[in-house]
Amino acid sequence: MAEMQCLVVTPEETAVDEMVTFVALPLFDGEKGVGVGHAPLIGRMGTGELRLTTTDGGIKRYFIDGGFVQIADNVISIMSNRAIPAAKLKVEEVQEQLKTAAEQKANSDELLDARDKAVATARAQLRVAERS
Repeated sequence: MAEMQCLVVTPEETAVDEMVTFVALPLFDGEKGVGVGHAPLIGRMGTGELRLTTTDGGIKRYFIDGGFVQIADNVISIMSNRAIPAAKLKVEEVQEQLKTAAEQKANSDELLDARDKAVATARAQLRVAERS
């Protein structure tokens, strides 16, 4: 079976180093599917769910918080601020984060931007947590 390597690196660790057959990437402007033999690509990651189809047919899910992706020679390299396995996201905790983020005061443009980013991140985490 044809396969490719997927690497996800955060400032703290190499979160993923696995052989896969398919990857669904959360790009900043939508989701992108990547199969074996995909054309070279450099892209900006968004906030959302990274799905990996493993060589045994299983699916692994991660929450990705922005960054960049490079695809070349059947290697998908992702640099992201955070990569959290979906199994570690608890729906109740993420719902509380969303509530807290939505209640933040926003009396300036900077605070409004920070609140909007926190709400969007919490919503993306909630979608990933609910799917796992």
